[in-house]
Amino acid sequence: MWNDRFRVEGFAYGVEASLYLKGKADLLRAGQRALVVADGGGRNGVWLAERGLEVLSVDFSQEGLARAAELAVARGVSLELVCADLTRWVWPVGVFDWVVSVYCHFGPEDRVRVHRAMVDSLKPGGHILVEAFHKDQIAYQSGGPRDVALLYDEASLCADFADAEVVECGRVGVTLDESRLHRGPGVLIRALIRRR
Repeated sequence: MWNDRFRVEGFAYGVEASLYLKGKADLLRAGQRALVVADGGGRNGVWLAERGLEVLSVDFSQEGLARAAELAVARGVSLELVCADLTRWVWPVGVFDWVVSVYCHFGPEDRVRVHRAMVDSLKPGGHILVEAFHKDQIAYQSGGPRDVALLYDEASLCADFADAEVVECGRVGVTLDESRLHRGPGVLIRALIRRR
């Protein structure tokens, strides 16, 4: 499905980075290492690379990564691209300053395991930025999974990162205008987590 989506629709989710990620620009430093998960299309990885970060973008879709490579060339930056299933990938440990996860949804068991791997992949003091669809998004048609088990809430997300410092975590109502797949009123959850 994901290969078909990126193959047919090109930049299925647009080319602009997450507004939440953009809002954390003052925390970024050139030379930092960032892992961007579910980065098909490359919009977030490319934006980070434009700010001088060394970026590894991982996605399940080879077609999505092909779009990311195109966007990187168009913007004059480079990304390291890896096609992998995040639930089976051998995650690096202790090497990243940032993990960025935008609209990366898993069922409860995989979610807990992947979020633990995100923390472990950070250097001490590193950050995880999560932006995903909240469980309340099920009432809207502006994007996201149609299975409530794949949507997130504050309690479960904070529990996933209980061994780290949850700097912020909250539900926010938004008007999405990222692409035809993410358009209209919706409800997101946004979190910033710091590894101790």
